[in-house]
Order: sequence, then C-alpha cells, then structure tokens
Amino acid sequence: MKHTVSDLKHRDIVFSNLPLEQASQAARLLSRLNGVQCLVFADQNRISIQYHLSQHSLIALENRLLEAGFHLDNSILQKLKRALAHYCEEVHCDNLAIPEHNIKSRDVYVQVWDKHLHGDHDDTPEELRRYL
Repeated sequence: MKHTVSDLKHRDIVFSNLPLEQASQAARLLSRLNGVQCLVFADQNRISIQYHLSQHSLIALENRLLEAGFHLDNSILQKLKRALAHYCEEVHCDNLAIPEHNIKSRDVYVQVWDKHLHGDHDDTPEELRRYL
C-alpha cells in the first residue's frame, strides 16, 4: 500500500511513574515492529513514536504495551489525548476506505446545467432590467 504524508502519525505515549524504566523498555519493544520509530524521553516517562496508519494504530500499539505489562499514565489529560487520537485515527481510516468521486461524470452534469434554462426565465431585454 502506498504511504502518504497524511498517513504518517507522530504520537506520544506517557507512562506512569512506577515501575521505573518503562519508557526505554517500551521503546525497545515497539522498535522491533516494522515501520515504528521511537524516541525515548526517560526523564518525562514518555516515548514519541512515529508510524504509518496503514500499518499500525495507536490503540493497537497501546494494547501491545498493556499486554506486555506496561502501565500507561491514566491521568484525565492523558486519557483525553489518547481518546482524541484514537477517534482521529478511526475517522482517518474510515475516510481512506471511501472511494474517490468520479469527477468526469459530475462535470458532464455541470455543463448540462449551465446550458439549461433554469429558474425564473424572463424575456425582458437586459437594458430594460437595469432601468432603475
């Protein structure tokens, strides 16, 4: 499948403070996946990941981490950020599944509409309409 710039996603995953060293261990785990790049910010308990939406999704990557025993930050702010990212990725994937509109057939109807007399047709000459 062809990758586009809009398919490339940059996300941050924030971990809880305990256990220690979660960020670096999670980065090692996710870096083994094809198409995932990770940067570790150990002092912030955070990793920054980059992936193509056609290959991975944030929710799938998070589930993989949870299954491996990692603990994500469950503060309200982080939950909201994750929920928004999940929603955006779901909508993006749904939009990719929609076929493109056939513009040529639409243009035919536009040309016919332009030539068709529509609306209130008035035979009054143009110079008499602009009298006032």
